[in-house]
Parts: sequence; structure tokens; C-alpha cells
Amino acid sequence: MIDPIIYSFNIGGLTITLRWYGLLVMGAIVVGTFIVDREFKRKGGDPDHIWNALVWVVPAALIGARLWYVINATAGGSRYYLDQPGRILLITEGGLHIFGGLILGGLTAYWYARRNRLDWIMLLDSVAPALLIGQAFARPANFINQELYGPPTDLPWGIPIEAENRIPPWDDMQAFPESTRFHPTFAYEMIWNLITGGILLWLSRKYSERLKPGTLFYAWLIAAGLGRFLIEAFRPDQPRIPGTAVSYSRVIAGLMAVAGFVGMLVRYEKLKLSFWPAGPESYRLPRRRKSSAKKASATRQKPAKKEKKRRRK
Repeated sequence: MIDPIIYSFNIGGLTITLRWYGLLVMGAIVVGTFIVDREFKRKGGDPDHIWNALVWVVPAALIGARLWYVINATAGGSRYYLDQPGRILLITEGGLHIFGGLILGGLTAYWYARRNRLDWIMLLDSVAPALLIGQAFARPANFINQELYGPPTDLPWGIPIEAENRIPPWDDMQAFPESTRFHPTFAYEMIWNLITGGILLWLSRKYSERLKPGTLFYAWLIAAGLGRFLIEAFRPDQPRIPGTAVSYSRVIAGLMAVAGFVGMLVRYEKLKLSFWPAGPESYRLPRRRKSSAKKASATRQKPAKKEKKRRRK
């Protein structure tokens, strides 16, 4: 198996560790941001805002992802963080959840959009394909960490999981020997995200003139929610709602898909709800400013006019 640690060194008694997980997550952020940059520019927005917003959105998303993971584990009955609250800060131990990152990162992006008078719907539509594709790029980190796997399987693409990374009851090496293979659920989600993200990119280009603002965002809610809802059936590691076999994540994913479906019907006026407006028919593009070249030209013309007046006198 691949060692999760790429390189580790000491500086003044402090150990610095470079992990595959962190490297792949940062790579996924760069890939996703590049896609948002291109989509936002193609729709008429200023792509510089995308990279400027990154400074605020990424830290917020990481904090949100960590907090959601901790709350999700605690709600599922774990006392790990209640008994050792200091470990909430030890993000290097692992434990990030995409839902928390989406919520806090999304709220921060909304704040940035309002502050800079950006079209929020245009930003959402630009981000939608990037969220799916970017998340897919980070999923190989789960294989390296040997996490987010499913139950045992005889399928040819089953993966081995070492004893120290197994969860009950599969940590019983007599009942489930070393040769046991498991469903690579992270790979299922990665493939789903690449396909659906690619479809959204294709739709945004093929039917750019026909898609109404908000369509791509609602499509993302459906794709991301439905995919996660189905894959959660193969995720025994996720905390369950007490007394049920349903995980909190599966409930949230199902609500995402339903919200996306209803939103799509409202957007195309197949369903009318008093509390849910259909939305604008076009994006709100920023006002164009005079180019620096025109300003410079105007500045050069002023002295010339003064000189002509002097000569006439």
C-alpha cells in the first residue's frame, strides 16, 4: 500500500509532515478553482474575483468540514471529541466532511459576492461543475488512507484493507482474513462526480443560450445529492441516526436531491410556490468601465487642447 506520509522533517523540535491527503485536497482546490475561473469568465464575470475569494473561502470550508465531521460523529454516539475536546483541532488525524465545507464555504462565498456586488446566481452556476470534478480529484486520498470503503465483496475491483484500518466487524481477521476485499466506495463517488460534472460542463457550453440562471446549480444539487444518497448505502462507517440504519449524511443527501428537483421545476415554471421565486431570466452582468487606454488617451488630449488655445491667443 502507499504510505500516507510523503515526507517528514524536523525544524527546531517541530515535526513538519507532508501527507498525500493534504496534497491531493489542495490540488483538487486548484483544479476546481480553475474551472470556476473559466466558467465565470465565459458567463461575463471578472475571473479575478474567483481567485481573490479563494483566500476567504478555503479556510472557511476547511473549518466547516472539520466541525461537521466532529458534530456528525458526536451525534452518532461517539464520545471521542467530548472526552478529548482538544483533538478537535488535530486535523492531521483526519476527519473532514464535505457537507460542512459546502455550508461554511458557501456562506463565505455569498458574503464575498454581496460585498463585491457579484451576481450570486452566476457564481453558483459557475461553481456547480467544479464542485463535482474537484471533489473527484481528491478522492484517491481516501484510497491511500484506506478509508471510506464499503462491505466485503468478491467483485474483481475490490480493494484490500489492512487490519489496523478496518472497522468492526471486519477487524476480526479470523472471520475476515487478509485476503478479504472491500467495495471502494470512494471510487464509486469519484466516477459518479467525474461523469456528472462533465455533463454539467457540456450542458453549460452546448446550451449556454437556453439554460436559465440557476439551472446548473439545481442540477448540481440533484447530481451530488442523488449520488451520495445511493453511495451511502455502501458506507457503514458513517454515523447512524440512533435507532435506525440511516446515516445523517444520507438524509442530507436526499434532501439536497429533492431541493434540486423542486428548484428545477420552479425555475422552468412547471411548479409555482409563493415562497420560492422562479428567478431572473438572465445574469446580472457588471457595468463596463472605461479601459485604461481610453483614459490615457483622454488625458493626453487635454494638454493638446490647451496648447491650441494658447496658440490662438
